[in-house]
Amino acid sequence: MGIFGRRRRSREEQAAEIADQVVNGRGFYGRTTRAFMGREDFARVQQSMGAYQSGLTAQQLLATGAPTTPAVVVSIDDTGKLVNFDPVVDLVVQPSAGGDRIALRTLVSKLRIPRAGDQVLLVADPARPGGYLYAGDGVTP
Repeated sequence: MGIFGRRRRSREEQAAEIADQVVNGRGFYGRTTRAFMGREDFARVQQSMGAYQSGLTAQQLLATGAPTTPAVVVSIDDTGKLVNFDPVVDLVVQPSAGGDRIALRTLVSKLRIPRAGDQVLLVADPARPGGYLYAGDGVTP
């Protein structure tokens, strides 16, 4: 608690709020970023931040013990984008239990980039019923 009963936010909370403002184009940081970057570059920032947020959500779900679905990588394509020097890729995966192929745009670790034929894990996306998030290869780095 602060001097007058207000709780001070941590740096992580402040950074998350600023990132949310930038992605949504709101607040001082969001409007300034959108104004200086232009429409195309701002759209790229939004896509990269979306991939980053989906990675965070997947890690939080894994930490809470959410069930995972094994899948096999059918193909992987580089988007040319990086977030914290980790690549954002387009993955096409086939669930091991059968069903349709799933296309994902996700952030992967540059140390553990999946290849075609590798087994990976998916976790159900709570924001999109029927959707999945990439949850890594199941091996702790």
